[in-house]
Amino acid sequence: MAIISPFRAWRYDPERVPIQQVMTQPYDKITPAMQESYYQASPYNLVRIILGKRLPGDDDADNVYTRAAAYFQNWRQTGVLRRDPEPSIYRYSQTFSVPGSQARAERRGFIGLGRIEEYSAGVVFRHEQTLAKPKADRLDLLRATRAHFGQIFMLYSGAGKVDALLDAAAAKNAAAAKNKDPDIEVTDEYDVVHRVWKISDPSVIASVQEQFRDRKLIIADGHHRYETALTYRNQRRADAETGSGLPAPYDSVMMTFVDMDHSDMDHSDSDKDRPGLVILPTHRLVFGLPSFSAAQFQAEARKFFNVEEVDAGIDAARATAILRQAGHAGTALLAVTAGRAFLLHSPKAIGTRLFGNLSLRQQALDVVQLHKCLLEGVLKISEEAIRNQEDVSYCREAAEALMQVQSGKAQVAFLMNPVRMEQVRDIAFAGEVLPQKSTDFYPKLLSGLTIYALE
Repeated sequence: MAIISPFRAWRYDPERVPIQQVMTQPYDKITPAMQESYYQASPYNLVRIILGKRLPGDDDADNVYTRAAAYFQNWRQTGVLRRDPEPSIYRYSQTFSVPGSQARAERRGFIGLGRIEEYSAGVVFRHEQTLAKPKADRLDLLRATRAHFGQIFMLYSGAGKVDALLDAAAAKNAAAAKNKDPDIEVTDEYDVVHRVWKISDPSVIASVQEQFRDRKLIIADGHHRYETALTYRNQRRADAETGSGLPAPYDSVMMTFVDMDHSDMDHSDSDKDRPGLVILPTHRLVFGLPSFSAAQFQAEARKFFNVEEVDAGIDAARATAILRQAGHAGTALLAVTAGRAFLLHSPKAIGTRLFGNLSLRQQALDVVQLHKCLLEGVLKISEEAIRNQEDVSYCREAAEALMQVQSGKAQVAFLMNPVRMEQVRDIAFAGEVLPQKSTDFYPKLLSGLTIYALE
């Protein structure tokens, strides 16, 4: 069962610093340009802790991790950060424009502590593999600061019951305080409005905890940080001379919990009341191949798909529309070169040795078809080269992918539909994984809304 706990979060004091100036995107989404802008925004911007600048003179005594710990200690001591007086959970709402459409959507969840579990316990499930280097970096930061500054994005199936509880509690709090304003409201650089309400009523929290007793959790975003927290927990347990048998602060990690029921996004815009659980595709760009011929690619691809040539001057809007329409019938991929474009559909290789030990669930994914049939099968790019991004790079925006091809920086762009929520759910619960960068849950959870200090 999933064990959820309230906590006394450290939060920025809005009387000391404008909240708009100190929040950041998750560390792995911060580009060098964003890092610089965050540094310029405020001396108290969280980037100094979660992704500080490395300096030429760094050594064991003075480095990005020791500076992060010093900032965190100073900001608590000087009142820039203040700790909430009572254990709470935090209602979290994100209102945003759905990319590629004019629709506005809202994703709702709550921030709380979740007990860290081994995957083998059957409580927490992953849907993608992780890399060693990012985990080593996050572990060094966690050891130095002994705190979690961003939430791990968790999905659960709750039939809306927890959302109803929290909505009622938030409305009750607003009525009692005669104030409907959230405790935190901030708009990020992607025009996403983030709102947070503190909920401290023990009876409400107990009801939420009860709802999670038979729930399973899927990591939507934050696999590296979850596994870092798991490693840290195991190290702290091993270092402890004696165990009290009681849960320790390092046994839990800060999470945002979002109900995934009724959130599957189809490829139409007809459902105006759909929940805001949006998955975006991550397109692939191929470059640096010693020889590439669109005609040869077309001929080889016919071994794996039905191939139809489409307008070579295709733009992003038209590409998205073609993919969406073709995707109703199953796998649909667009391969775009500098002078030609192909729609690939009706895969022919499912169930063959090409896919090794992958289940039929995995083989049916567009992204798996792309990797195994086209990147590996046709273009002969090895799995290791793909993993190391030697000949393959990733791009969220279809327009950017097409521009890379037209400019000659990429030899071919592969555009695809997003993975569906039901596919993520079924593969995760089966104990399987998707290729890296298969899912891009949008929008991201802001870092710095709440902070969980272990000590």
